[in-house]
Amino acid sequence: VWLFGLRRTGKRLGEIIGGKWTRWTDPLRDFGIAILFWLIVGMVLAALRGILGVKPEDLRAMKFLFPQSGAEMIAWAFLSVTAGFCEEILFRGYLQRQFLALTGRSELAIVIQAVIFGVAHTCQGWKGAVSVTVYGAMFGILAVMRKSLRPGMMQHAMQDSFSGIVGSLL
Repeated sequence: VWLFGLRRTGKRLGEIIGGKWTRWTDPLRDFGIAILFWLIVGMVLAALRGILGVKPEDLRAMKFLFPQSGAEMIAWAFLSVTAGFCEEILFRGYLQRQFLALTGRSELAIVIQAVIFGVAHTCQGWKGAVSVTVYGAMFGILAVMRKSLRPGMMQHAMQDSFSGIVGSLL
């Protein structure tokens, strides 16, 4: 993103992230949006799991990904925060904007970046990739509605951290 996009065009990372915080309440507002978005995402993904027929054994196949010790949980949380930040910049911040520039339609840009996001997560199986595609589309919609990646970054980091740690505990 930096080498081939931002540097070449002279844009700054803050322009890609959007949504400047000017008051002390702005981060709290974005955090509240992230929590509300998390609840909505949870309901949508639970319904999708039901539609796709995801079984407990499908989820057990991912057990090898979850942290197994306290040190791994700390590393997992760090990785999750990093993934939330980097994936949102790459998929919603950069690619979605590029596809918007190419197509002129935000709906199409959201769909294309979401499909690429889902394909990038095929290690979770085809049902997981479908779920991640829907998840990516929801993030794309949030980014367009908020004109900012901040709430999505927060939710993404929380979701990934929570999923890994709870998955390892269960």
